[in-house]
Amino acid sequence: MSKLVEKAKHFVADKVAHMEKPEADLTWVSIKGMDRKALSLETDVLVTNPYSHDLPICEISYKLKSGNREIASGKIPDPGSVKANDKTAIKIPTTVPYDFLISLLRDIGADWDLDYEMDVGLIVDLPIIGNFTIPLSKKGTLKLPTLSDIF
Repeated sequence: MSKLVEKAKHFVADKVAHMEKPEADLTWVSIKGMDRKALSLETDVLVTNPYSHDLPICEISYKLKSGNREIASGKIPDPGSVKANDKTAIKIPTTVPYDFLISLLRDIGADWDLDYEMDVGLIVDLPIIGNFTIPLSKKGTLKLPTLSDIF
């Protein structure tokens, strides 16, 4: 009887290991807006759902870094779900205070851009498996607005 249970465990483990899993990609980080206190950024995450039913996203966590310093971080609880057999774009808003950008002047330098790294964790609820985190990361350069852009 124990051999049968062991075979069943291995069979289920093998099937779960070879199941298609959802995938996600950070498509871009862009400047959404600005005011006198902060710069508003927006990150687009494109999530692909290989299943024939909607996939609920439990939570999104994110960290925006520059020069090994964390600029902004947060969590978005229950942002919705990903459509069945489709790709869904999810927007992650981030606010960066100008006083923090001033502390990064060495990185910004003469070219007035910011080298960044965005880390995102998508926690999805998979059938049978349970909560599954899809880790994402994107590095790039963000061109900052000049004073003439603000005024």
